[in-house]
Amino acid sequence: MQHKWQRWNLNSRKWLWIVVVIGLIGALPVVYDRLQTEKSSKTVEIVFDYRDLVDAASYRANPQDYISRQLDRLKEAGVQSMAVYESTLEDYRKARRVMYWGAQDIANLTDGVIPENENYTYVLFTSKDNADALAPTIRDTFDNLGTPVKDWNFRGQPGLIIETPVEDALLKPMAPDESTLITLHDKGFHIVPRLVDSLPYNEEAMNRLIERFKSLGVKRILFEGDSVKGFNDNEDKQSIASFAELLKQNGIGIATIENLKEQQKGFNKLAYLLDYNVTRLYSLSENDSTLKPDVIADRFALATKDRNIRMLYLNTAPTRNTAKAQIEDSVDNLVTSLSEQGGAIDKIEANGFTLGQATAFEVVDSPFQRYFKLVAVIGAVAMVSLMISYFIPWLTLLAWAFGLVGSAGLLLVKPVLFEQALALAVAISAPTVATVLAVRKINRSGPQLAVQGSTTVREGHSGAVHGIMNPQRRLVQSLVLYVKTAVISLSAVPFVIALLNNITYSLVLNQFRGVSLLHIAPIGLVAIYVLLYRGEFALNKTGKLLRTPVTLAMVIAAGVLGIIGLYYLSRTGNSGTASSYELAFRNFMENSFGVRPRSKEFLLAHPVFILGSFLALKYRNAAYLMIVAVIGQLSMVDTFAHIHSPVLISLVRGLLGLGLGLIIGVIAVIVWQIAEGCLKRWLPQLKK
Repeated sequence: MQHKWQRWNLNSRKWLWIVVVIGLIGALPVVYDRLQTEKSSKTVEIVFDYRDLVDAASYRANPQDYISRQLDRLKEAGVQSMAVYESTLEDYRKARRVMYWGAQDIANLTDGVIPENENYTYVLFTSKDNADALAPTIRDTFDNLGTPVKDWNFRGQPGLIIETPVEDALLKPMAPDESTLITLHDKGFHIVPRLVDSLPYNEEAMNRLIERFKSLGVKRILFEGDSVKGFNDNEDKQSIASFAELLKQNGIGIATIENLKEQQKGFNKLAYLLDYNVTRLYSLSENDSTLKPDVIADRFALATKDRNIRMLYLNTAPTRNTAKAQIEDSVDNLVTSLSEQGGAIDKIEANGFTLGQATAFEVVDSPFQRYFKLVAVIGAVAMVSLMISYFIPWLTLLAWAFGLVGSAGLLLVKPVLFEQALALAVAISAPTVATVLAVRKINRSGPQLAVQGSTTVREGHSGAVHGIMNPQRRLVQSLVLYVKTAVISLSAVPFVIALLNNITYSLVLNQFRGVSLLHIAPIGLVAIYVLLYRGEFALNKTGKLLRTPVTLAMVIAAGVLGIIGLYYLSRTGNSGTASSYELAFRNFMENSFGVRPRSKEFLLAHPVFILGSFLALKYRNAAYLMIVAVIGQLSMVDTFAHIHSPVLISLVRGLLGLGLGLIIGVIAVIVWQIAEGCLKRWLPQLKK
């Protein structure tokens, strides 16, 4: 019975491969829907932070003239939109529209005595026009908070007394400055409001504000701080739903800011209620705004092309230049980076984008997509079962059965967890299976330590085998194996795309989980297979390994491997850092090919695969190089796990890596053959 069970499990592999192929066919329509979704948004919006501009202008001799001049330059350079914040008293002060004092300061100004029981804020308008424009807004804001406001005059100028300390008054956000909105609108800028959730949610006031935004042509808003508008009052007032309804009625969407340490609270819920009328935004920080123009241009071009970014946000800040003894800002540098020949605008348009107000992706979801996804799920479970079968053959059918039952249960209870877990499992399985099959093929075609018919094939002292195939044939077999292995590894891609084909992944509101595990598991599994599953039964080898004495050399080797492993993991994901030389090389590759292939693929793993398989067909122990080669296979799959990157860009990146890796691998084989020939010729002479 045990032998029958073992035979059934081994025979089931061919059926599982058929299921995998059927699953791939089912996943392709879902991949097509993803491609159509990615084509639906091709407009890029460049936004400048108006508050930063006002802050920079406050250090100029003629602030208003400076603002007007820079607005014209930014408009001409390609900036279409201005981000406008909810105003504060400090914003009005920097704009030279108000002055304010606390109780101590006003006592000094009036030669009076500070009141014992009054700690108020005294606001003085710098002109009657400013008083007419700003006084109603200030009154409404503090009246809604229950803070009394009364008229005040000082030396003939109109003002207000706000009955709260100045430190408290400065924190209160008010509606965006109406005169600023009008000025920017008249200059042809789109308005991108930035709202903060620091005051109690007032539906009536918010309704007036959103309607005003609509009249100005606002299509998208941003949030300032760590939460969206209405989050803090949501439990009591259901304010997020109310705010979402206001935005939907007025055709206004939101934007998610890339690389925030933590997503703004309530953002996912608001995005869902808005039917994901969301675009991704890349913010160039104040420090980065001083980078060289070509560096900024490259960043913007890559963000829009490689990461589906549709809003580019520019910041600036005044800085002290002691060498020139003056206050500077980065506006000139930003204008140059956008408008110079070959700058950001030229590169963005060359990549097929147009400038304008950013639009959200129109999600393409065909009527039968759920059924295609179900077929893809079954195929993905089959791929995972196949991986298990090559390590524990008698578990193949059980893994297949439990995989289907477990998937059904998890899909009903935790659908998001299910799709992420299965996507990770199949992403690990495909490159592992592909490389294991490559090792098995090398074992069959390469040097053997077994009796074959009446002829015994033995290794020489150097590990070479007598009577092996010639170098040309070995190279051809290595290249065929290289292509087959890449195809099997890439078979994970349609499954990953189908399982994670949800707009939340494209917007990075959800993410592919387990990147570190994907980068280490296939390496570990292939290492186990090469060490334990070649020739003798695995348990016998395991026993021998456990009985092997530990030497100092082994400890040192383990330490070195550990350091290499930690460095390798530190370079995975988006948190890794690169040297200036590496960045220059990346830019060179990007400019040369349009899409940058991954360095670890074409410079390391793919050439090692070709050279390793070529050598292993002659030297048995060279198969250990396949442990390194699997890095290239898993890296190709990992490229597609970046769901916010366009599928076609990821495909080109992977194919470029394969092509360049093939060229470098063939060169490495030629160099090896030359070196080996030289050694064979010189060694006998050296021994003499």
